[in-house]
Amino acid sequence: MTLVNHLSELRRARQMTQAQLAEAAGVSRKTINTIERRVFVPSTVLALRLSNILGVSVHEIFELEEEEEDKEEDGDDRVHGTDAGAA
Repeated sequence: MTLVNHLSELRRARQMTQAQLAEAAGVSRKTINTIERRVFVPSTVLALRLSNILGVSVHEIFELEEEEEDKEEDGDDRVHGTDAGAA
């Protein structure tokens, strides 16, 4: 799985600079830059702080994306949330 983030797009949509977002979040501009470049994964506290500042859920900023290999390994033959033996 890969962690995908939309921080840059959400920040730009709100016409905020990295410096402005960093100041509001109480971190350095470099921290925001490294998160946007996917070099650094923020702590849960920082992710929640960013979601509050941007007015979106954490899931709208960060999401887990399955890679094709993971999808193929999982297969479609599993039954989720049901008892496969009951009929």
